[in-house]
Amino acid sequence: MKIGVLIKQVPGGDSPLRVSSDHSWIDETSVNFETNESDSYALEEGLQLREKKGEGEVVVISMGPDGRTQKIIKEALSKGANRCIHIVEDNARETDPLQTAIIFAKALKNERFDLILSGLQSLDLGMGQTGVILGELLGMSIATLVMATELTNESIRVKRELESGWFQWVTLPLPACLSIQSGLNQPRYPSLKGIMGAKKKEIKPLSKSELFDGNEHQSITRVYSIQKAKQTEMISGDVNQQISRLVDVMKTEIKVL
Repeated sequence: MKIGVLIKQVPGGDSPLRVSSDHSWIDETSVNFETNESDSYALEEGLQLREKKGEGEVVVISMGPDGRTQKIIKEALSKGANRCIHIVEDNARETDPLQTAIIFAKALKNERFDLILSGLQSLDLGMGQTGVILGELLGMSIATLVMATELTNESIRVKRELESGWFQWVTLPLPACLSIQSGLNQPRYPSLKGIMGAKKKEIKPLSKSELFDGNEHQSITRVYSIQKAKQTEMISGDVNQQISRLVDVMKTEIKVL
C-alpha cells in the first residue's frame, strides 16, 4: 500500500496578518507558519491505514519555500511518514488550485500511489479544490468530505459528510484520491524516537520552475483591509417623503429589497 499525503504550510492562528506595502499579499516577515489543520488529519489517517495494513509507506508531498516548508516536512516525518517530496518554490503566493494540481500531478505521475489524501481545504485560501483536481488529472476515483475509511485489497469504503446532518457511505476502486474532513481522527504528536529518526529519512527536492508551465488561470490583483466608515443621514419632510427615501436607500444603497 503506497499512500501519498498532501500537506501545506499556513499562517498560525495567533500570527499577525498585515497587508504588504505593495498590496500584493500579506507581510510574512512576522508570520509563524504551521501545518494546515485538515492536512494533519489526512496524515494521521494515512499513518493509521498503513498500520492496519501492516505494510506499505506514507509519502508526504508539500510545495513551498525551503525554510517554512522544511519545518512541517520534518514534523510529518517525525510522526511516522516514510519519506517526503518537496516541490521547492521561491514565490509562495499560490492562488490557482488548477495550476497547483497540475504541478503536483507532474511531480507524482511516476509514483503510482494507491491512495492520495489531502485536507478538505486550507485555512488561508480555503478553495478546497486542489485534491479533487489532482485525482482527476491522475485518473483516480475521488471522494470529498471523508469522515471514515475502511480499506480492502481492491477498494476503499468511505463515509462522506453531507448537509443537514446526513452521511453517505461510498465504495471506491483503488487508486483513489480523498479529501479528509477535520475531526476524522486524533492526530498524534511526534515522539522523541520519531524526531531522531526523521533526520535519516529521504526528502526529495523538485524544482517548481521545472514543473510549472507558466499558464496561471487566476491570480490576486490586490489585497487590502476593509475600511470601516459611518455615515448618518437625517431624513426630513413629511411621513410619505421619509418612507419614500427609506425605501430608496434599501433598494439602491443597502440592497435589501
